[in-house]
Amino acid sequence: MSGGVTPRHAQHTGGLLRSIYLPRTVDALAFAMSTYGIPLLVLVTTRSAALTGLAFALEWVPRLAAFGWAGGIVDRRGASVVFFLASLGRALVVAVGAILLYLHPSGAVASVTVMALAATTGVLTEFSYIAAETAGAAAGRRAGGRAHRVQAVLLGIDQTATLAGPALAGLLLLAGPWQMLAVIMVFSLLAALLALRTPPSPIPPARAAKGNTSAGLLTGWRTIRSLPALGWLVTGLTLSNLAIGFLQAAGPVIVVHHYGQSATAVGLVWSATAGATLLSVTLCRFAIDRLGLWPVGAACAAFASLATLAAAQAPDYLSYLVLVAVLMAAEGGMTVVLRTLRSRLIPPEKFGSTLSVTILILLLPFPVAGVLTAITPPDALGHVITACAVLQAVGLIPAFARLRTDPALRT
Repeated sequence: MSGGVTPRHAQHTGGLLRSIYLPRTVDALAFAMSTYGIPLLVLVTTRSAALTGLAFALEWVPRLAAFGWAGGIVDRRGASVVFFLASLGRALVVAVGAILLYLHPSGAVASVTVMALAATTGVLTEFSYIAAETAGAAAGRRAGGRAHRVQAVLLGIDQTATLAGPALAGLLLLAGPWQMLAVIMVFSLLAALLALRTPPSPIPPARAAKGNTSAGLLTGWRTIRSLPALGWLVTGLTLSNLAIGFLQAAGPVIVVHHYGQSATAVGLVWSATAGATLLSVTLCRFAIDRLGLWPVGAACAAFASLATLAAAQAPDYLSYLVLVAVLMAAEGGMTVVLRTLRSRLIPPEKFGSTLSVTILILLLPFPVAGVLTAITPPDALGHVITACAVLQAVGLIPAFARLRTDPALRT
């Protein structure tokens, strides 16, 4: 057939757009706005670096606790059901928070409301994320040799949302806190409606009939241990995430207190980095086609370590923004490698549990980063970033050295 595009291929692409890509886009927007907007709201209302770090930790600790439940529930109930319920729940919670902030825009009620929102939206967002990732992995398996292309599109969706989400949250904060939360509520509700179009994932009868949180975590842990390529990559990226988490947690303090910029400039940093990551993901998609997974991942690991080390000594806001953008762009390339690897290696019937454990391990550094921000004096943040850069290199260098000869990373 002329044009190189068969009707079956066009139908498959359209099906992915409606059932996978579109729901993921709306959910990712709600994710980005809540993740970056709520800690920024704390800094704007309290002007406290310690409370900002504490809010970041409160946002991530419940998320980590949710993973043990999320993976097992997705495996037993199906991705589409969990995606719908989690998105709907987030819409309701954010609606209540918006009403409370409208009635009490400042004071103790507002502070408690924002902290509670950080915890509850974090939990519900991780449920929807695990469900969306499971549906995306199933689509990748159906794509066969083009799995990395599907994963690159999904990661591109996430980064596009991260590009728009922080900037939109910062802009809406100029109007007021409840206005920002109202938009998050709309995105969450739309995600719940679109989740009804997500194909139901197969539920193995044995897992549907029984199973609990600890069993799901144990299954996921055993699966990771049985896949050395995945285990090494997760270990390296976990240490790398300590640096990324600290830059996220301390970012508002660094930008506002150290560089003397406005709160809106904090959102600009993460929007700019998301744009760089989006470009990186697009380039990595074609680079992997030509070079394979390992060379692309190793190059990204080198850029990430060097960028973090340089960010600790950034003389001004612009150089800091550029270096963080390079770091996150490199991280995006490594994430494409990770997503492709786990979609290839993890058995479908164990994917939800294994994905939960994988992400749980990868996100453990984030609450630690929040605590570090809360206890570190603003003038000493650069020293902590340097230490994180060293740990990042220590994790990534041996990980990719071991993975070089692993057949799982050859495309």
